[in-house]
Amino acid sequence: MEPGAHDGAPHYNENNANRRPREMSPAHAKDAQREADRIEPVLKRLWKQGKWDPKSVRSAMLTLGYKEQRTGPKGEQLGGKLDVRSMEPRFEDDHYVTPEGARIGLHVHSDACVTAFVQKTNYQVQVNGPYMESGCFEPPFGH
Repeated sequence: MEPGAHDGAPHYNENNANRRPREMSPAHAKDAQREADRIEPVLKRLWKQGKWDPKSVRSAMLTLGYKEQRTGPKGEQLGGKLDVRSMEPRFEDDHYVTPEGARIGLHVHSDACVTAFVQKTNYQVQVNGPYMESGCFEPPFGH
């Protein structure tokens, strides 16, 4: 059995490496937590107002002074640190559904992110290192 393997499956750690965030330096984790503490009350207010669509959430995040992440035609970073997206689609019954709500990824440093979501039932804000292939957002499940 592989050490740290979830259910003892061979190659579990290798196959799921992309689903684990990278480490943050202590100083950058502290910076990310400071940003998370700024974001949390805004999401709480939006949640109480029933505003969890990406447009409303993006607008509220921009009022905090964040700039939206921009990329060029070849995927190169052109500036900005904020990424607001709709919720990840999930399979229900016999088809995919995209739940109402918004996800937030904020690159605080190259090794530190704030990730958050707000939806009808709840909201959450946390700090984490970036994921290997998907930046601040946890990648969708593979295989």
